[in-house]
Amino acid sequence: MKLTHRLFIMAGILMLMFTGCEKVIDLELDNAKPLVVIDAGVSDQVENQIVRVSRTYSFTEPNKFNGVEGAKVVLTGAGSNPITYTEISPGVYRSTRFRGRPGINYTLNVTVDDVTYTASSIMPAKVVLDSLSFRDFSFFGETNTYVAANFIDPKGIQNQYRYIMKLKDKLEEDEVSDDRFNDGNNVSNVIFFELGDLVAGDVVEVEFQCIDRNVYTYFYSLNRNSGGGGPPVAPSNPPSNFNNGALGIFSAYTSNKRMAVIQ
Repeated sequence: MKLTHRLFIMAGILMLMFTGCEKVIDLELDNAKPLVVIDAGVSDQVENQIVRVSRTYSFTEPNKFNGVEGAKVVLTGAGSNPITYTEISPGVYRSTRFRGRPGINYTLNVTVDDVTYTASSIMPAKVVLDSLSFRDFSFFGETNTYVAANFIDPKGIQNQYRYIMKLKDKLEEDEVSDDRFNDGNNVSNVIFFELGDLVAGDVVEVEFQCIDRNVYTYFYSLNRNSGGGGPPVAPSNPPSNFNNGALGIFSAYTSNKRMAVIQ
């Protein structure tokens, strides 16, 4: 009994000691200097091309589009006059309507606070998305339905593709692939987003883009950072094609869309 009593006393003393040592630690976290972020593209569709210019924000600020006003945005392409974009809302800039052309090397210059950020992108030749189809796969005894993009890959040409999938007009998946293992083949690329919540009559839309290698590397890295296509990797900024430390990407791409209806 005496030994048990001593153990209780010792345990009580230790609890008091640890309780007395507790204190609140205030973490002094420095906010990084804001960086310019540019999201820009030129397509082969006759449309107003859009450039979004923003700045990163600290972790203490709300998650929002931190648009940069008053930037100068100019696009140039081989044999064409420069196109100056107009700001239509804070940080959003729009061109006149025009169609980009495959094979042209486009250069975008964005000037913010007397610093010019430049990126170039060559619009690839167009590959047509022939159709969409539905495929069933079983994993761990559970069967799920996915959509597949079907097209013919041109032989002897390095190609990179981007798939932007919308369900009920909502963006659900954005992924890329290349033709390292299917050059010149009939391709049926499965977009691994489960369609189990859809019902008959729901519409699946896929925008199929042909992109250059730098753009492919950017979106591939972005996907890997978020865990797409495997376990997440150590977070890092995907490799931008802009100079002077800007984040983001400028892509000259061809585009076509297909829709499929759930039966």
